[in-house]
Amino acid sequence: MSQDITNKKVAILSTHGFEHSELTKPLEKLKEAGAEVHVVSPESGFIRGWSNGDWADSVDVDVTLDNANADDYDALLLPGGVINPDKLRTNENAIEFIRAFFKEGKPVSAICHGPQVLIDCDVLQGREVTSYKSIKQDLKNAGARWTDQEVVCDQALVTSRTPADLDAFISKTIEEIREGEHAGQMTA
Repeated sequence: MSQDITNKKVAILSTHGFEHSELTKPLEKLKEAGAEVHVVSPESGFIRGWSNGDWADSVDVDVTLDNANADDYDALLLPGGVINPDKLRTNENAIEFIRAFFKEGKPVSAICHGPQVLIDCDVLQGREVTSYKSIKQDLKNAGARWTDQEVVCDQALVTSRTPADLDAFISKTIEEIREGEHAGQMTA
C-alpha cells in the first residue's frame, strides 16, 4: 500500500514532557510521506521532550492551540510521555480540539500514555484500544476494550503501547490518513 499522504494536513498536539521519540519520529515520517505537519501546543515557541528519565531536545511549535482549528486538519496525532497527556487532559481547549476530530470522523492516533487524554474527551466507550500498561485500567474504566497489541485500529482510532511499536503505529496512522474520514469514528 502506498505511503503517500501528499495534500493531507496533520496536527500533532503536545506540550512539555512528551516522549521525545513519540513526537519526533512520527513528525519525520509523516513529512516524508508528503503530509504537511504542524506541532500544535498551548505554549508558543517550543516544547521540551522527555527521554530516558530526563529532559530531551526541544521541538518548535508551529501553531498555538488558541490559533488552531481542527477544521484545518485531516488527522490528529497524540504522543505520549507521562507529563504531556496529564497536562493536556486538564486543558479544556485541548479537549475541545481533540473532540472536534472525533465529531468529524477524522483519524486520531495516540501512543503510550497519549490515549489518557481521550478519557477526558469521552470518546472511548466501546472502542478497542491499547496503551502503555499503567493506564490500562483507566481506559477500561472509561468504557474502552483494552488489548495488548503493538497497534490497534478501531474505525480510524489508532493506538499503540510504547516507542518499540512506533514503526507499526506510524504505518497504520498513514494508512488511516490515506483512507480519510470514518463514520464509526464519530463518537464525541
